[in-house]
Order: sequence, then C-alpha cells, then structure tokens
Amino acid sequence: MVNTNDIKFANDLDEIDKKIIISLQQDGRMALAQIAEQLNVSPGMIRVRYNRLMEMGVLRIVAITNPLRMGFNTMALIGIKTEGEKLMEVADKIAALNEVIYLIIVSGAYDIITEVVCRDQHHLLQFLTERLYQIDGVRESESFIHLKIVKEVYF
Repeated sequence: MVNTNDIKFANDLDEIDKKIIISLQQDGRMALAQIAEQLNVSPGMIRVRYNRLMEMGVLRIVAITNPLRMGFNTMALIGIKTEGEKLMEVADKIAALNEVIYLIIVSGAYDIITEVVCRDQHHLLQFLTERLYQIDGVRESESFIHLKIVKEVYF
C-alpha cells in the first residue's frame, strides 16, 4: 500500500537533496563540509538539509555489517504461508527472531518473505525446526539458500 505521506516527501526533494543522499550513499561518513564543497554551496545549507532529511525519515545513517565476515556463512530467503487470520501476529513473532534481518508481507504464493542469517546449515535447520515451525499460524515454508550475492544495494 502506498503511503501518501511518502509521495509528499518524494515531491519535497530537490536536486541538492538528491545529491546529498547520493554522496552519503557512496560514503556515509563523508563530512558535510566536503559535500558542500562538491556541490558548491555552504556547509550550513548542507547541515540544514541533512537535518531535514533525517527528521523526514528520508535519510538514516547506520553501520552496515557483512554477515559472512561475522561468522554467518548461511543466508536464506524463506517464503512462508500462514493461517490468514494470524498473518500479522505471525509476522511480528518471526520479526522478533534474532536470525531474521528482513521481513515483508507480500501478495502471491507466500504471505511473508523473510531473509535470515545463520552460522551454518545446521543453525538454519535449528532455526526452521525449533523456532519458525513452532510459531502458531505458520502453515508451511520454502527456503532458498543464498549461493552467491551478485548485487546488493542499500537504497
């Protein structure tokens, strides 16, 4: 469902806002003064716009980790079918599991798609059998183990 507030925010962004976002996507630690220099505007202008983008929820600066380098060698997407009346409750319970890094409610063959990170295949099996399948309302699932990440973008 499209949130009309999101459309309003998108319409509020001008070219300088977009260039600030692009600069920070390339290097989230880039100094605001450096961005100002690149765009040939004052650092104060960039600071004001940066703060506005943060307050609007358009921009969020976070540390992105590489799960593979942190000992999580098995990643998988899991398509989950639920009992319809329990969809939101099931989604909330799955989202609370530590292995879950992404969860969306979708239309189509599955009700929920989630991405999980696990130490290895044994850990994934434990996650499925001891945690996911124990949630009341989960009917069935299909797992897709990541073999290779070819492209990863943080929009």
